[in-house]
Amino acid sequence: MTGRHILVVDDEPDIRSLVQEILQDEGYSVATAEGGEAARKARRVRRPDLILLDIWMEDVDGITLLREWSENGGLPCPVVMISGHGTVETAVEATRLGAYDFIEKPISLAKLLLTVERAFESERLQRENVDLREHAQPIIEPQGKSPVMAQLREQAQKLAQHNSWVLISGEAGAGKGTFSRYIHDQSTRREGPFVEIAVGSMSAENSAAELFGAEDGETVNYGRLEQANGGTLCIGDIADMDLQTQARLLSVFQTHSFTRLGGSEDVEVDLRVIATTQRNLEDEVAAGRFRDDLFYHLNVVPLHIPPLRDHADDVHELLDYYIDNMVTHERLSYRHFTVAAQNRLRNYGWPGNIRELKNLVQRLLILGSGEEIEVAEVEQAISTQSVSGEPTAQIVPYDLPLREAREKFEHDYLLHQLMEVGGSVGKLAKRVGMERTHLYRKLRALGIDHKKGIE
Repeated sequence: MTGRHILVVDDEPDIRSLVQEILQDEGYSVATAEGGEAARKARRVRRPDLILLDIWMEDVDGITLLREWSENGGLPCPVVMISGHGTVETAVEATRLGAYDFIEKPISLAKLLLTVERAFESERLQRENVDLREHAQPIIEPQGKSPVMAQLREQAQKLAQHNSWVLISGEAGAGKGTFSRYIHDQSTRREGPFVEIAVGSMSAENSAAELFGAEDGETVNYGRLEQANGGTLCIGDIADMDLQTQARLLSVFQTHSFTRLGGSEDVEVDLRVIATTQRNLEDEVAAGRFRDDLFYHLNVVPLHIPPLRDHADDVHELLDYYIDNMVTHERLSYRHFTVAAQNRLRNYGWPGNIRELKNLVQRLLILGSGEEIEVAEVEQAISTQSVSGEPTAQIVPYDLPLREAREKFEHDYLLHQLMEVGGSVGKLAKRVGMERTHLYRKLRALGIDHKKGIE
């Protein structure tokens, strides 16, 4: 199973076979459907990366299918409409429902291939744009010139050349996610999707649906496994995964297929899994909290990321990197560390590792003034960091009335999250799951000046 998967839906056999042959010659995997019902079944069998959809068909017309797919959580992939006698009204409706483009019959093969290529390119750019918004310019390559980091990059490059599943371990904030992305970007799957999921953010009852997807009547919800098909799925904090979901994931490793919740047909996938953990999985296996067979499959090619204190020579380069990154992408004012401040940070223990360093730089750029960052300012910033590298929040006193205790927690929580997103209320709204207008009122009520990120 290589290449992109395209579903061709048309009630004319000659057109279906011609388009299928042309696309297969270009290296695409192609499935065909002779009508609306067949298209629904084909989507259950395998998630398409692009759909070529005829508008006029006898059983179910293309606009009805487009509306159905659009209303069930949005179109799962680009859809290109095919029509021999479309109207302006039809074109407007299809565009409103999310269709990428139109191809008129008789089909020009040159136009067909160009449209397909552009649709995939548009989807890739949209995916990268979402990634940039969510991750604020991901690091292309793990930073650091120390022998430790040079060896890790070399190991990661070797792992990238193989399709085996990978287990990355290390303390919180050490850079496990960065190396996961780096392995993907160095692999032959680099043009495919890179999908991340944090097990800790999923409830036990929803974890299976998140990973494997679900079917309910005509509604098909694709899980993270199908979203990552052809690319890489990064599973964060895999030690938190419940045993039942572990068993289903192991089955995917063994059979390269699975069944959606509520479904009855096997779904084939071709993807690589990179799992990360802060815990010692051998201890978890011994305690009966992690399956030994899944651990052995993952542990064939383990990669351990050491804490920052073990490669402190990289602190100076990391400081410079994050300053340049935040000045460029978050439009913060440029500042630089004095030599004394750099030496203090080089000898600091960094309990929160690289994440703590990044948070510290962001805090100093947002709250500080003046071009130089002196030792005294660094000492003050360090004193406000918790052992995990996160800004310290005072414990809410238990003797407060419930309303006051809740307000204090909300104040500390929102202030911390506001600093995490660089003072952007728009990003804060997405991060905490609140509507922006309501969030503005909440910030004002709690006395938080969002323009400064402080009271």
